[in-house]
Amino acid sequence: MNEPQERRPEHLDAQAMNWLAHQALAAPEGHWDELRGLTLAPTPEGHAPDAQMSRAWQTFIEHLAGEGLQGLNARMANLQRQVRDNGITYNVYAAADQPQRPWSLDLFPLMVPEANWQQIEAGVLQRMQLLERIMADAYGPQKLVLNGQLPAALIQGHPAYLPAMHGVPPVGGRYLSVAAFDLARGPDGCWWLLSQRTQAPSGLGYLLENRLIVSRLFPEAFESLPVQRLAATYQALVEGLKARSPVAEGEAPHIALLTPGPYNETYFEHAYLARYLGLSLVQADDLTVRDDKLYLKTLQGLQRVHGLLKRVDDTWLDPLELRADSALGVPGLLQAVRSGQVLVANTPGSGFLESNALLGFMPALAQDILGEELVLPAIPSWWCGEAAALPEALQQLADQGQGGVVKPTYPSEGARQGFDPRLGRQMDQRERDEWTGRILRDPEAHTVQSWLPPSHLPVWDDQAAGDGALQT
Repeated sequence: MNEPQERRPEHLDAQAMNWLAHQALAAPEGHWDELRGLTLAPTPEGHAPDAQMSRAWQTFIEHLAGEGLQGLNARMANLQRQVRDNGITYNVYAAADQPQRPWSLDLFPLMVPEANWQQIEAGVLQRMQLLERIMADAYGPQKLVLNGQLPAALIQGHPAYLPAMHGVPPVGGRYLSVAAFDLARGPDGCWWLLSQRTQAPSGLGYLLENRLIVSRLFPEAFESLPVQRLAATYQALVEGLKARSPVAEGEAPHIALLTPGPYNETYFEHAYLARYLGLSLVQADDLTVRDDKLYLKTLQGLQRVHGLLKRVDDTWLDPLELRADSALGVPGLLQAVRSGQVLVANTPGSGFLESNALLGFMPALAQDILGEELVLPAIPSWWCGEAAALPEALQQLADQGQGGVVKPTYPSEGARQGFDPRLGRQMDQRERDEWTGRILRDPEAHTVQSWLPPSHLPVWDDQAAGDGALQT
């Protein structure tokens, strides 16, 4: 939600306002407090009685006046019922014999002020342009590697780089149609980019369902605040895919969404998004390639598919050219893409852009390629495979106050074993020494990032009693 620009409300539920402002714990020292819109040092009791709520939160609380904070348990029960009734799930390890895990959604929304949203919007657009240019170079002239602006180990050496796509122009003139970015607000109140997803980014379906639930739970607040609407964004995505699809004269563009199937952790989103966008939801067995064209098998015969929004990672897309053991891909799909007969979003081969190590090169690449500073700064990152960066990376890890975050440079694939990110600030000296040794033995496989203290937002725990229900 965007923060309102009009004058702050005069008639507020003072009791509810005071209770929330005084009972909500302040964010820990050094963290941005979303409720109050600043970074502050808490009192010894952990409260912040002298700090006022932001204008957006004031307006939000005003519309709880009818039932006050006492009604939040009922709203939380309504939220959980909607999640259950709508079948919203996210299963980290989905399997046939496991119950589906309900989607986790907080009661209170995150409200982003308009000025901050303008920074995010401009930063994301700039980042998409930069990633597009990097991918075009990686599958084209490869000047960034030849000029020493990017290490070859992060491009051709990345397991997600597909040599079979080198020299292939993107169908429709663009490699990337959609991407996902993980953002966090730092102690300075600015938003930082932590990671990026380009292969098969998730989130569009969950985003839409989250918005619908929040708007039903808080209809008055939703109408009074200048909320950024979503429908036009989804419409633009579909229209863009159709406009760039290779359609013969007289044909209507047919777009499908390729899913790994119902056992995938985000299958709910695949089905929901396909229905909302008006796309055919398909699995690999539903498709076939004939004469370098992609078709959907139907009872009426084969129907041409002109565009494919994929939720399958690139490695599994084509068992003829990639993983031979893949049951999630379509034999001949890469050849159909190379022939320009089908648009696949995103173009196969974008996975190398997801490397944590790439973020450390983004500031210089923005200057070299776009002639601009990054609008949305990336978290400082050091690829340990770069000799000049290794000492700084190890120094970050050794910092016992903040500590760096150790992340894998490459995904776990084949003989290469990945690992979960590790926070240096949570390690004792023995663990730091062990990780230092691992990094020195295989520096290319490790990337160290700065630790960013994340912002804190009030959450409502309907299982807690009394004042303990409001947490941060």
